[in-house]
Amino acid sequence: MTFEEPNGEYSQERMDSVAKALEEVLTSALPQGCITVGVYEAAKSLNVDPDNVVLCILATDGEDVKDVALQIHFTLIQAFCCENDINILRVNNTQRLAQILCGGGGPERGRQSGGEPMDLHCVLVTSPHSNTWKDPALSKVNRFCRESRCMDQWVPIINLPDR
Repeated sequence: MTFEEPNGEYSQERMDSVAKALEEVLTSALPQGCITVGVYEAAKSLNVDPDNVVLCILATDGEDVKDVALQIHFTLIQAFCCENDINILRVNNTQRLAQILCGGGGPERGRQSGGEPMDLHCVLVTSPHSNTWKDPALSKVNRFCRESRCMDQWVPIINLPDR
């Protein structure tokens, strides 16, 4: 048995565990109204009350990598989040993110009331004002972000597997 073998297995198992925890965070925050969706809406929320934001999720698919404007927005949001000690994750499956946030499988999933697709490139999770949010899944995601920063990975990437 070598050192690399258990480490690699643990790493994949850990990533799956963090992805599951992220899904739990999103599904529990949604009914509480603690989700802000969209790059512009997220920027407004960060400007108004950054202390209330507990997690920033930046989501991309393959074609988004070539979108220079989106990458500039991401850079600015990442800088702001780092400056304000807000944990950041990058997610590489916007379709799965849409399923989690919009639920169901109907044709209107992932669409705004006007029929336009939702901008899922940036999602903020905020803390409910009523009480301090003590979610074990959020604690797991935050711990993963902290540990990633200790390894100089400031914006860890999570794969949300299709269901």
